Amino acid sequence: MRITNNMLISNTLFNLNENLGRLEKLNQQMDTQKKFSVPSDDPIGASKSLKFYTDLSKIEQYKRNVKDATSWMTETESALIEIGEVLDRADKLAVQMANGTYSEDDLKKTKEEVAQLKEHLVQISNTTYAGRYIFSGYKTDKELLGKDGKYKIDLSNTEVVEYNVGVSEDIKVNTVGMRVFGVGTDDDNPGYNADSSDNTKESYLISVFDKFEKALNGEVDKGEIDKTLGRIKTCMDQVLSVRAEVGAKINRLNLTQKKLDSQVLSTKSLISYNEDIDLAEVSIKLKTEENVYRASLAVGARIIQPSLVDFLR
Repeated sequence: MRITNNMLISNTLFNLNENLGRLEKLNQQMDTQKKFSVPSDDPIGASKSLKFYTDLSKIEQYKRNVKDATSWMTETESALIEIGEVLDRADKLAVQMANGTYSEDDLKKTKEEVAQLKEHLVQISNTTYAGRYIFSGYKTDKELLGKDGKYKIDLSNTEVVEYNVGVSEDIKVNTVGMRVFGVGTDDDNPGYNADSSDNTKESYLISVFDKFEKALNGEVDKGEIDKTLGRIKTCMDQVLSVRAEVGAKINRLNLTQKKLDSQVLSTKSLISYNEDIDLAEVSIKLKTEENVYRASLAVGARIIQPSLVDFLR
């Protein structure tokens, strides 16, 4: 096969372009510190990165959900603590009144305080988080109790608000109001697990304070004051039970948060391993390719035949 000068020149230019292409790619890697800039540089690597970034996006959303859920439940816990403080104060007042050693002035002050405590309980029942009523079940746009202590929502509304905090991992964040405030006035059945559509029913917790007020006003037998102590204990036990559930969920969310933080670091590490260059390795390759390119230029210059001008020099 006859090798012509044009063939030598074509092969030389082809090899020079190949060398220059590798040199340009290495320069780009040094500039960006990444193994590839477009999917065509490394289709498999780009595909892996896409999956990693998708996973990272999901984890970040889970973290936002955990933060929101934790804030909601922390607000609930604060409300329950406040209810506990109100009940504790009412218990002290009931003990004082049950002893029977009080003046008319003491009685008047106690009645006023009990009325204020009851009003405060109604306010707590309508606690909101981010504009949503936390005790109103799924109807977070509606108040739980009116000023008269009666429910303003349909008591059959026991649906829950859930947050997705992981793959197939949901957590209920809301506490249905009747589990804290009860339904009805029956001491034997405070209605904490009632299933009723009668939204005119009174809150059991509020009714305890109503009966306490009536006893102080002399509208009912003074023996009702002694019964108030037992009623307050029933309410306190229920509040503590619900508070324990909320606290357990907050602890779970804290553990979930730590797990997600770890997953974020792990996923970012995978992304870095898949995308980031080994600076020392690329530097050596770049220097090698520069030398190869210079050598190719020198060889190419010798291959190209001298022109007539060269002979005339």
